[in-house]
Amino acid sequence: MDKRYNHMQAEEAARELWEKEQTYAAKNNPGQPYTVDTPPPTASGSLHIGHVFSYTQTDIILRYKRMNGFSVVYPFGVDGNGLATERYVEKKHKVRGHDMPRSEFIELCLKESELMGQDFKQLWQQIGLSIDWNLFYSTISKRTRAIAQESFIRLHEKGFIYRKDEPALYCPTCHTTVAQAELDDSMVDTFFNDILFKDKDGNNLVISTTRPEMLPACVALFYHPNDERYKHLKDTVATVPLFGFTVPIMENDTVEIEKGSGLVMCCTFGDKSDIAWFKRFNLPYKGIMTPEGKFNEKTGFLAGLRVPAARKAVLEKLKEENLLQSQRAINHAVSVHERCKKEIEFIILHQWFVNLLEHKETFLQLAEQIEWSPKFMKSRYIDWVKNLGWDWCISRQRFYGVPFPDWQCADCGEIIFAKIDQLPIDPREVAYTGECPKCHGKNIKPDNDVMDTWNISSLTPYIIYDVVHGSDKVDLFDTKKVAEFLPMEMRPQAHDIIRTWAFYTIAKAWMHNKEIPWKNIVISGHVLSGTMKKISKSQGGAAVTPQDILKEFSADAIRYWTASGALGHDIAYSEEQIKIGQRLVTKLWNAFRFINKHSVTCDPANVPSDLGATNSWLLQMASECFASYHKYFEQYEFSLALDQIDKFFWKHFCDNYLEIIKDQLFNPANYSESTICATRWTLMTVGLRILQMYAPFVPYITETLYQTLYRKDMQTPSIHQLRYQDIQVSFVFPEQIIIANALLDIASTVRKLKTEKQLSLKTALESLVIKNDSIELLYALKKYEAVIKGVTQAAHVTFESNEEGESHINQENEQWHAVAVYKGIGPA
Repeated sequence: MDKRYNHMQAEEAARELWEKEQTYAAKNNPGQPYTVDTPPPTASGSLHIGHVFSYTQTDIILRYKRMNGFSVVYPFGVDGNGLATERYVEKKHKVRGHDMPRSEFIELCLKESELMGQDFKQLWQQIGLSIDWNLFYSTISKRTRAIAQESFIRLHEKGFIYRKDEPALYCPTCHTTVAQAELDDSMVDTFFNDILFKDKDGNNLVISTTRPEMLPACVALFYHPNDERYKHLKDTVATVPLFGFTVPIMENDTVEIEKGSGLVMCCTFGDKSDIAWFKRFNLPYKGIMTPEGKFNEKTGFLAGLRVPAARKAVLEKLKEENLLQSQRAINHAVSVHERCKKEIEFIILHQWFVNLLEHKETFLQLAEQIEWSPKFMKSRYIDWVKNLGWDWCISRQRFYGVPFPDWQCADCGEIIFAKIDQLPIDPREVAYTGECPKCHGKNIKPDNDVMDTWNISSLTPYIIYDVVHGSDKVDLFDTKKVAEFLPMEMRPQAHDIIRTWAFYTIAKAWMHNKEIPWKNIVISGHVLSGTMKKISKSQGGAAVTPQDILKEFSADAIRYWTASGALGHDIAYSEEQIKIGQRLVTKLWNAFRFINKHSVTCDPANVPSDLGATNSWLLQMASECFASYHKYFEQYEFSLALDQIDKFFWKHFCDNYLEIIKDQLFNPANYSESTICATRWTLMTVGLRILQMYAPFVPYITETLYQTLYRKDMQTPSIHQLRYQDIQVSFVFPEQIIIANALLDIASTVRKLKTEKQLSLKTALESLVIKNDSIELLYALKKYEAVIKGVTQAAHVTFESNEEGESHINQENEQWHAVAVYKGIGPA
C-alpha cells in the first residue's frame, strides 16, 4: 500500500469495478425486494450542494439496506417537464418559446433534458451513489408520456378529473396556470386606499382596497347584514368611480365589519374571497386581463398596462378627480408564483382539474398508514391537506410537456379522448379524423394545454415499475398487477415538496388503486448558506458547486458531512465537517496500512481457541458497536449510527487496541505464537467489521481497502455486497472484559503519568508496580505481563495488593519508576 491515499485514482478504480461487476443491480444482490421511489431532479441546470446532501443521505440508507440483506431496487430519473426546463432553455439559448415555432422549442428542450441527464449521472457516479443505472427513466420519455396520458384517461373515467371554465391561479409572468402548491407568500409594502363610490342618491360610499386597479372588474359591493350603517342600501346600486357603471349592493355575512369601512367591493378577480363570492351570489364575470398579464381593451385608459402601471394610473386619476379620500401604508402577504416570485392573478380558463376537496378526509387517513421519518413531518402533510382550498388544476399553457390526449368539438363542446393503444399522442400534431360522436360535426379542435409537471411526477411508482419490468404491454393500473409493486418500501424526498410530490403521489395511488404508494417516507432537510438561507438553483446555489468541492476533497469526505445531518433538519454547509471526513479517510488508510503489514490469511469463522483479554475485549466492543449502529439505522438515524462507529474506530480500535498490540507485532519474540496468531486474526476480523460499518458512509475508501486486504480471501466481489449477518457475528466475553479494562486502565494511567512529567510515551521505565485490591485480578494480570511491558515500556513489572496512596512516577539514579494504583475496573 502507498504511504498516501490517492482518492482520485481510488475512486475511478472503484467506479470501474462497480460498473463492470454491476455491483448495485438488484439481481446481483438477492434477498427480499426493497423498492425505492427516488426523486427525479429537474433538468434545469447543474445540481447544487443541496442535491448532494439529500441524495447522499438516501444512498447511505439504501447501502445499509442492501448490506442488511435486501435486494434494493434503486432507480434514477430526470424530470424533463415543467416551466423550469423551459426557462433554462430560454436562458441558455437566448430565445423565447413564445417567439419561435413550438416544434423547434420542444426539440431544444428535449436536447437539453438529455444533456442534463448525462451531467446528473456523471455527478452521482462521482459522489458514489449506489444507483442501478440500468433503471434510468425520464419524465418526458415516450413511455412515460404514455403512462401519464393513460392515467389521465383512467382517472377521468372514474370521475376524479373534470374540465370546466373555472377561476384559476394564473401567473401572467410565466403565462400559465399554477397549482396552490406552487404558491409562496411574500410580504410587500403597499397602500390601503379609501376610494369614493356613489350610491343611487349621489352620496359618497367609502371602499377600502389594496387593489384599486381592479375597479373596472367590480361586480358588486357587500356589507355585513348586522352593519347598521349600510342596511338602507340593501338591493340598491352604486356607481364605480372613473368607469361610470353601476353594481348591486348586497348583504354578505362573511364581510368583516371592523375592516376598512365595512363596505367591500367584489371584483373578478382580485383575491380568493372574490371567487367565493362570485360563485355564491352568481355574479357576472368581467375579465379585464389578457393571458400576457396586460389589461384588455374593456378597461379604457388602462388598456395595455400591466398591474403595477395600472395601479399607478388609477390612483393618479382618482387623485385628480378628488375620489381618493385617504391612503394608509401597510405591509401584507400576497401570493406569488414560487418559480418567478411574481404576484399571481385569477382568471377564468377552460381547464382540467383533479377533484381533491371531496376526498380530504381520505387523504388524512392515508397518511396514518405511512411511516413518516422524522415523525413530525407528518404534521406538515396534515396541515396542508386540512387547509387545501382548491381542486388541483393540472392544465398548463406551455409549449413543452406532456399534452392532454383529447380533442374537443367546437360546435357542441364534446370532449373526445384518444384510445389507450394510441398513446402517447399529441393532438396538436395528430388530427382527429372522425366526426363528433355527439353532434356528428367535423369541427374538432385539439387540446392545446400540457399537464402540470407534478401530474407526471406523481406517477413515479408506476413509471418505476414499468422501467424495472419493461411492462409496456401491461396494464399498470390494473389492481392485481399493482399488488406486485404497491406499496413500495420507501420514498425519500425533501420537506419542501411534501405538499406537492408526496401529497399528489398519495392521492394518485389511492385514486387509481385504493392503495398507499409506499410504506415509508423519509424526509431530508435543506442545506443552508452562510446567511442561513436554503441553497437552491433559484437562490444561487451554483455558488457552491459539487464539482468545485470534488476538486478539493474526496467524495467520501463530502458524504461524511452529509451524514452529520439528521433527517428533516436543515443544515449549514460546513467545510470544516468535510475536513473531518477527510481526516477520517486518512486515518482509515493509515490504520489499514498497519493491518496490511501484519496481515495473515485468516478465516473469520475460524476463531482462535485462546483469544486473550485484549482481543476478546475488542471483539465484544465491536459487537456492542454494531448493535447500536443497527438500532439507529433501523430508525433512519444514520448520523447516530455514524457516531457509534466513529467512537469505536478512533477510541477503542486506534487509541487503545492498536497501541496495546503494537509491541506484540513489532517484537514477536516476547510473545507466544498463539498470542500473535490470535492478535493477527482479531486485527483482520475486526478490521473487516469496521470497513463494513463505514461502507454506507464512505464507500470509496472502504471498497479500496477491502479489495487490497480482503478480496483475495473472500467470495464476495465488493464490500458493498457483503451481508452484515455474515460478518458482524456477536461476541460476549464477560470475564475477559474485566481483565482487558484493567490493562487499558494501566496503560492509560502510565500514559497520564508520563505526560504530567512531560516525558515521551516511549520513555522506558525501570520498574512498574501495579496495585489493586483484588488478588485474583492481579494474578490474572500477571499472565499479561508481556503486554503490560510492551505498552508501558517497563523493564520490570511487579503486582502488589493495594495500599493507601496514589499513582505516581519518579526518577532514581537516572531511571524512571512508576506505581499504578487503581481501585475499580468498569466498562471501557
